[in-house]
Amino acid sequence: MGALLLAVIYLIFISLGLPDSLLGSGWPTMQAAFGVPSSYAGYVSMTISFMTIISALASPRMIKRFHTKWIVIISILMTVLGLLGFSVSITYWMLFLFAVPYGLGAGAIDASVNHYVANHYSSSVMNFLHCFYGVGAVISPYIMALALSRARWNEGYRWTAFVQTGILLVCILSLPLWEKNEEKSENAEIKDSAGIKKTLAVPGVILTLISFFAYCSGEATCFLWTPSYFAGTKTGLGDGLIASFGSLIFGGLMLGRLISGFISNTLGDRLLIRIGIAVELLGILIVSIPSSHYLTAAAGFVIIGTGMGPVYPAIQHMAPYNFGKKYSAAVIGLQMASAYAGSTFMPMLFGILQQHLGIAIMPVYLLIFAVLNISFLELSYRKADRNGKDNR
Repeated sequence: MGALLLAVIYLIFISLGLPDSLLGSGWPTMQAAFGVPSSYAGYVSMTISFMTIISALASPRMIKRFHTKWIVIISILMTVLGLLGFSVSITYWMLFLFAVPYGLGAGAIDASVNHYVANHYSSSVMNFLHCFYGVGAVISPYIMALALSRARWNEGYRWTAFVQTGILLVCILSLPLWEKNEEKSENAEIKDSAGIKKTLAVPGVILTLISFFAYCSGEATCFLWTPSYFAGTKTGLGDGLIASFGSLIFGGLMLGRLISGFISNTLGDRLLIRIGIAVELLGILIVSIPSSHYLTAAAGFVIIGTGMGPVYPAIQHMAPYNFGKKYSAAVIGLQMASAYAGSTFMPMLFGILQQHLGIAIMPVYLLIFAVLNISFLELSYRKADRNGKDNR
């Protein structure tokens, strides 16, 4: 039973990744179809992320009231509705309507499943699970590329919705796997969990939130703008090839988390993050190398993603150990809200900047957030350690 449940959770993480890379992959074509400036992708992304912030902030209360399995079912259903809505959008402004369920579904499932895994599984399992997030995020750009070569961008969203529906059906069939004794165990752990206000006063929490904001600012900028970076800096590339570049960062994330799954229990979360950010900085340097051919930049984005790979799951996994299980649900919910705040505003800000300065500034933009990420994380460790919760 336990192995089957873990297999279903792996599938849930694939479903988490599927919607995230579609907008970036399809935007160069969608922009032309809607007749809007390139920066307008940021407004749609901002709306999705804003909805995700709302559901992430509500997640501690939802985790207390509902079992994780029901949050998963409702959340995947909402993302299916959002994807189908995008597929039938005939004007730019329709995207904002369907961005609501698109984003609300993502935040609730992300926070609840990460909380469940952080409290029940090892760092190795957490990294492997987030690797499967990368599987989903790598698949969808190729779905979009196939749609652009065979039909239209709308079909990319529709076909992805069909895949999500299949995952939803599997999750519904798996409901008996969530044993009653697991429910009792989980409820016992979280019945006395702290609220958001009390959690914010714990030493190191706010610094961790700033760090998570910085990490997801860089990650989401890559998600949304990598295909456009190639469209704006390289010549002679077709729409399908440009759309497929959306998978580069996700392929790197998947690779980084796969490697981390094998070594995380040995190295520990903190060292893993330090190594990951060092690799990310190397990737940013490679993307910065002037080259007329796209292969150098493509390799750089894969390396950036590989470095980013362990950062997200490691920060999430550390929450119960750095701050205690009493605070873990609220910490993870706040981390998700902070993450999506970065995802909301920073890709939009980059869209405005690149419109005036050129999209070639992207490596510098990513460098700023990588430095902020590691700096505030190191400060948060010191605060947590002084509070008597050193878990290296």
